[in-house]
Amino acid sequence: MRDPGLPTLDQLRVFVAVIDCGSFSRAAAELHRTQSVISYTIANLEAQLNVALFDRSKRKPTLTEAGKALLADARTVGMKIDAMRARAKMMSLGLEAEVSIVVDVMFPNCQLVQALKAFQQEFPTVGLRLRIEALGAVKHLVAERVCQIGIAGPMLDFPDIFQAQQLGYITMIPVAAPSHPLGQMQGTIPTEVARDYTQLVLTDRSQLTAGQNFGVVALRDWRLGDLGAKHMLLLNGLGWGSMPEEMVRADVAEGRLVHLQLEHLTAGQYSLHMINRTDDAPGPAGRWLMRYFLDHAADLSVAPASPAKPQ
Repeated sequence: MRDPGLPTLDQLRVFVAVIDCGSFSRAAAELHRTQSVISYTIANLEAQLNVALFDRSKRKPTLTEAGKALLADARTVGMKIDAMRARAKMMSLGLEAEVSIVVDVMFPNCQLVQALKAFQQEFPTVGLRLRIEALGAVKHLVAERVCQIGIAGPMLDFPDIFQAQQLGYITMIPVAAPSHPLGQMQGTIPTEVARDYTQLVLTDRSQLTAGQNFGVVALRDWRLGDLGAKHMLLLNGLGWGSMPEEMVRADVAEGRLVHLQLEHLTAGQYSLHMINRTDDAPGPAGRWLMRYFLDHAADLSVAPASPAKPQ
């Protein structure tokens, strides 16, 4: 049996137009063709697919069961081609195909979502690759060119390969569950008392900040690679530790966690910076995203006092 060949994009567009317009004649007018050309195109498409798309016994174009099933495929192909053309056009104008960004886990989720929604609306044809990491892992991924842009946490100094711009600070507060011994103490808790209880801290999987001790005061600690896991363990009374105030605000207000009044550690600032490699400047879409974060930096929660103690 002779292979009739693959359906063309034009045939699929005609198929969709007949349904959207409601008749062969209206589809012909919409596409600026004669009705006979529309009918011929549909007949060829049916021959190539070896199925009847329309029920010819009805006055109006009525899809067969096969036609109903294939209409969705035809629409999908058309939309994919349109998207490819739009992306190719933007790339020809200098717009990158994809933006890659790594964000510190402490960055507020609500602000991240707002930024990504704005980016998607502004650059619908540009892909986005997002990673969430802790501490030095953000700098590592930018340094290794895995991601072009980073929102990084505190660092004693930034290597010369980075261009760093201050974003702001996240308020960090020490918390524990009401069932935890520290959560049951009234007034200011001396550091030597807190030191005797297990502290939950985030693990830094990067060598860029190896050896740097971020706010760890306890004699015993549990190292965790995930902020969500740390939050869960805190809620279950398995230790104490610092968390972004915005993330645990409802927990404190509703009594699931207690804001500990630790000596020298009532609240702290976790600094955030926008970074990229000096020799790997982002394209137009990447620069737009960086500018968005910088322009909205004032929305970040700012701690009133203490130095950075992220753990």
